[in-house]
Amino acid sequence: MRKLLGTSTFALVSVLAQAQTDSTDTGKLSFSGYLDSYYLTALNRPQSGNLLGVDQLAGRAFDRMADQFALGLVQAKLAYSNRKSDVVVDLTFGPNADLGNFGNSGGALNLYRPRSPYSAALYGTAAAIKQAYFTYRLTPKLGVTVGQFGTHIGYEVIDAPLNYNYSLSNLFNNGPFYHVGLKVNYAFTPTTSLMLGVVNNWDNLTDDNKQKSLIGQLSFKPVPTWTVYLNWIGGRDDTYLAGLVQAGTLPKLFDDYYRNLFDLTTNYQVTPKFYLGLNAAYGRYGFNPNTSDETMALQERFGSDTPDWGGVALYSNYALNDLVGVGVRYEYFTDKNKVRYLQTSVNSLTVTAPVTLAAGKLQVKPEFRFDTAPGRYFENKFGRGTKSQTTLGVAFIYKY
Repeated sequence: MRKLLGTSTFALVSVLAQAQTDSTDTGKLSFSGYLDSYYLTALNRPQSGNLLGVDQLAGRAFDRMADQFALGLVQAKLAYSNRKSDVVVDLTFGPNADLGNFGNSGGALNLYRPRSPYSAALYGTAAAIKQAYFTYRLTPKLGVTVGQFGTHIGYEVIDAPLNYNYSLSNLFNNGPFYHVGLKVNYAFTPTTSLMLGVVNNWDNLTDDNKQKSLIGQLSFKPVPTWTVYLNWIGGRDDTYLAGLVQAGTLPKLFDDYYRNLFDLTTNYQVTPKFYLGLNAAYGRYGFNPNTSDETMALQERFGSDTPDWGGVALYSNYALNDLVGVGVRYEYFTDKNKVRYLQTSVNSLTVTAPVTLAAGKLQVKPEFRFDTAPGRYFENKFGRGTKSQTTLGVAFIYKY
């Protein structure tokens, strides 16, 4: 009895000591952000003045305005962290913020988005929220995150200072941008961790159809300069095909489906100056036809009863000195079944030569990009299709 009492007393003292530690752990608050703008010209001189392509699809989802100065995005980010928790409130404004919040606000891409059965007022101030989440660490190795957070899928992010190239890849443009939900991360070792979660589908502030998606990521570092991420999202329904069914563009048959997206992202710092990266993704839809006629309808619409999409992007960059570097990205992306936003196959070559000024705060990014696609996808000066698009531009990014 005395031993039990002593053990209980010790446990109580430990809990009280932990509580006292937590109560005095004031943590740290930080504020950061950036703003970016750009100017570019297209040698194919699109009649519409934008780079969306002849059918006004998402050929160039973000830096789409030609022959004019354009604002990209303005970010204001608050972060608080203490020993047991973190919270992030990431607010963005401007044209790219609207596009990055696809699902929360209006815009060209939202032509494909099903309308929420809830209140339209939900998309007012919500359009400014890029991320808003907290993480609580149950143990030093186990953390739980709840809220709206950027997707784990892909190599690039919407934050211009974090990408070497300014224009975004088609892999980024056609993948999910963000999720709302819950995820759990466990660190097996300092170099290996696993994330699993459940979210409101793809790019959905509200769960329009009560169909959740599952997400996962396994990350590991074979060596200190090499990191590998294996990513996945799977579930029923999504914002694209569901929107077409709801709009009446597709028959009700196409509303019963599931889809999976598998993604590999890896980066390797070969030397202090030379860097390599790779992103590869494959997505596939699966339908549930009940008759041969329904199977035929799927094949007629998509060219397959299991339509898919995917691509690969290779990245390399070299630091010439502390101020100037040069980076090359080659990408192939295919949406031959027309189940995502590109609806064609594109080869892209991008060369960027960033100049870093003002003690690292200012980035000036001259950039050349060449895209080619079959079927005269891009737009010429007469408003007709052409097989290629060449752009020259420069981006100005200031981070604080």
